[in-house]
Amino acid sequence: MHTPQVLFGLSPLWLSTLLLLLVYGALIADTLNRAIVAMLGASAMVIMGVLTQDQATASADPNTIGLLTGMMILVSISRRSGLFQYLAIWSARQAKASPWGILLILQITTAVLSALLDNVTTVLLVVPVTLAITRALDVPAYPFLFAEVFASNIGGTATLIGDPPNILIGSLADLSFNAFVYNLTPVIIVVMAVQAVIIHRIWGKEMHASPEARARIMGMIPEEAIEDSVLLKQSLAILGSVIIGFIFARQIGLEPGTIAMVGATLLMLIDNWEHHGEKQAENVHKTFTDVEWITIFFFIGLFIIVHGVEVGGLLKILAEKLVAATGGDMAHAGYAILWASAILSAIIDNIPFVATMIPLVKSMGPSLGGPDAIEPLWWCLSLGACLGGNGTLIGASANLTVAGIAEREGISFSFWTYTKLAFPLMLVSIVISHVYVWLRYF
Repeated sequence: MHTPQVLFGLSPLWLSTLLLLLVYGALIADTLNRAIVAMLGASAMVIMGVLTQDQATASADPNTIGLLTGMMILVSISRRSGLFQYLAIWSARQAKASPWGILLILQITTAVLSALLDNVTTVLLVVPVTLAITRALDVPAYPFLFAEVFASNIGGTATLIGDPPNILIGSLADLSFNAFVYNLTPVIIVVMAVQAVIIHRIWGKEMHASPEARARIMGMIPEEAIEDSVLLKQSLAILGSVIIGFIFARQIGLEPGTIAMVGATLLMLIDNWEHHGEKQAENVHKTFTDVEWITIFFFIGLFIIVHGVEVGGLLKILAEKLVAATGGDMAHAGYAILWASAILSAIIDNIPFVATMIPLVKSMGPSLGGPDAIEPLWWCLSLGACLGGNGTLIGASANLTVAGIAEREGISFSFWTYTKLAFPLMLVSIVISHVYVWLRYF
């Protein structure tokens, strides 16, 4: 691998930081599509010598890209069976076609699924249902999608498999699935309840559907939404297998991205088994057209940009200063890790930040009583990094996935519109987490 030669002998630290700030500013301005912004930033990282071409290529995490693409294909094919329309009608009827009731049900469903699966998979499954419901009720979709973004990141914090930072922490700190549930689920239930109340006060209590729309929904029969019962059974079988694969991913030695792509390939094979020639090509083309390529290429560009910042040394400097500022006090260390992780994870992708923090937290063990004594610090890191991802549109994968689907459906989901409400709400969840770790550990 070649060593990068930074243009004009500039400092990699300052150049990578400047490029990150320019990308961030362009995203806030929202005058260019975010995929263009990310790809421009990634290109600049390579052209200006912060990263080599090999480093840039290696930094585009294939597991995340495979997971996103595979699940988008699965959702595309499953949608044609009428599965999501069925779920939409069933959910709406359970809430008596009340918009605020549906809003609450979808938040709870998203949080629970995100704890059992990963949050990106969850929103890929829930968002099509949500859009079908909001269209039928003729109510704005944005409040529902915003609430689901929050619920996905909150629910994903509760378990080892719910969010990528937890997977990293669990693996490198040798923490079990049960340990995450025991230490994080109690506070996550509180955070979810508080956020649901806030969302209701902001949107839910003011949201109404016309009597005609509600009567229309209540008159629908879920079973009549099924357009292809054979494809429905096939889709459910493959989706169920993929979900089981996610749950047992560590035992079978496969990454979630691989599992999703295998499932997508099998369902495409089944879906096209009876088609040949031009009809098969048309069917496959339609499936690939449904993939949110804007989201995929935004992620590719973002991975390269963040890796450039990591190679430049900014993340390491920030993490070291954070550890040094604690003065060897466990409680101070925990609070500093919680808040710094939350703020930085809202600005920079939380995966490389957590990867940088793990060895530094481990290094604090000897001065704070050993590996067992610093276990509370891992929960602070998890809460800060996972919940902090709610703070901005680029803070977590689920946020961008929902935004990509929304924009494709003509629903505005801009960086600033999301962030000006999301960031304060994220801080509320961190305050709750601060009180929790103070009461339980410090």
